[in-house]
Amino acid sequence: MRLEHGPATVSPDALATIEGYYPETIREIEDAVRSEPVVVVGMAQNPHVRNVRQALDEAQIAYKYLEYGSYFGEWKRRLAIKMWSGWPTFPQVFVKGALFGGEDLTKKALADGSLKARLSGEAASAADAAE
Repeated sequence: MRLEHGPATVSPDALATIEGYYPETIREIEDAVRSEPVVVVGMAQNPHVRNVRQALDEAQIAYKYLEYGSYFGEWKRRLAIKMWSGWPTFPQVFVKGALFGGEDLTKKALADGSLKARLSGEAASAADAAE
């Protein structure tokens, strides 16, 4: 389990600031993750985002792509995404509601078949696997 500084140990004012940090962006991603089987969250000009999208295209796996800025802007918006997901880099790939990771882990899951298995319902959820 990832260590985190939980809400119980954050002052109410700090928690309100965190919760108010680009909530529309987080809502947009949450809605996509709930409604789409595969979601790729990325940024322009990032080769890892481009590589994972190409790998998904080659595997003929449809996905929703959400792009937030580039190296030249919108870094605060991307920081909000990282704070929300706990994943430090882009892309962030979600499959059936679960964070699969970035380029390396997504490519590994494509190669070993676990991504397609999760899509077809053959794989246990990340929460089930952790128990």
